[in-house]
Amino acid sequence: MQDKQVISTIKNVMPAVVSIVISKNLTDVKKEIPAFAPLFKKNKERKFKVADILTDSRGMVSVGGGSGFIVSPEGLIVTNKHVISDPKAEYSVITNDGESHPAIIMPRDPIYDVAILKIKASGLPTVKLGDATRLDLGESVIAIGNALGIFRNTVSLGIVSGLSRAITAQADPKAPPQEMRGLIQTDAAINPGNSGGPLVDLDGKAIGINAAVVFGAQNINFAIPINAVARDLEDLRRFGRVRRPYLGLRYIIIDKNLQAKMNLPADHGALVTGEGPNDHAVVPKSPADKAGIREGDIILECNDKKVEKDNPIQDILDGMKVGDALDVKILRKGKFLCSRIFMAERK
Repeated sequence: MQDKQVISTIKNVMPAVVSIVISKNLTDVKKEIPAFAPLFKKNKERKFKVADILTDSRGMVSVGGGSGFIVSPEGLIVTNKHVISDPKAEYSVITNDGESHPAIIMPRDPIYDVAILKIKASGLPTVKLGDATRLDLGESVIAIGNALGIFRNTVSLGIVSGLSRAITAQADPKAPPQEMRGLIQTDAAINPGNSGGPLVDLDGKAIGINAAVVFGAQNINFAIPINAVARDLEDLRRFGRVRRPYLGLRYIIIDKNLQAKMNLPADHGALVTGEGPNDHAVVPKSPADKAGIREGDIILECNDKKVEKDNPIQDILDGMKVGDALDVKILRKGKFLCSRIFMAERK
């Protein structure tokens, strides 16, 4: 019975899964990647350059790919932010029927690895959005995408192996590391090129976006919960952009080891501190600054929730919106204080 349900789900979801093609001018590619230089040399026997075969009429060549999925009949497509991160590249979307469409880059989420594209089309098949907060460990899930940028419509079946995972990931060796929190861990195979494709439940609803792989390990893959996408789409509908709240402070989470090393008066909380002598611990004119937060403060609670390693401030902010109030309990020079911070929009 499950096999039939899996097959039915794949047939329903597949038409809404797309491939994203990344193209660049070959001259730029030659400058950036020395290994491409031989492509510009003429073959002595045939009198042509390999580059002439690879490029289109505008001198563009495909340099990579990713996946995405359609979430509105009018052509809104969800993918990963790192898939469309190169400002010098052009992006096109190949729908399941083989049609190629130029992609218009819509807002990117400033926190999550989520981006929205648009193509000029209508009446498109869509993937319905589910609710990642309702997931259970062991629940069956299906990952669909453009594996390795070559194998379109690749499908893998697995289970939810973990919830609320936190990792540090890099899109490529040259990219800065990015902390990713609240992730869905799955053993459904996710490969390079699968990034941006949907992770769906057996009802065919997207519960995540395929995002990261742990290299050197087996069957440890991660997806961004779909709830972040739902918020982005709602922001786009209401405001024409993605809005995310921010505090405007830097901090490190306190545990017993840090308490001992720095002789701190608490074994949990967030110590407000800059990364260097010239770095602001509290950004001037930020919500935290306006609320009177100072460097050296220890934020013990946010909205009556204890701040600790497994519950950092970032996770508490995840469910908040611009304009919401955050009540914080602070330890400052041996005294307990309370303050209210009103969330402003991250720029």
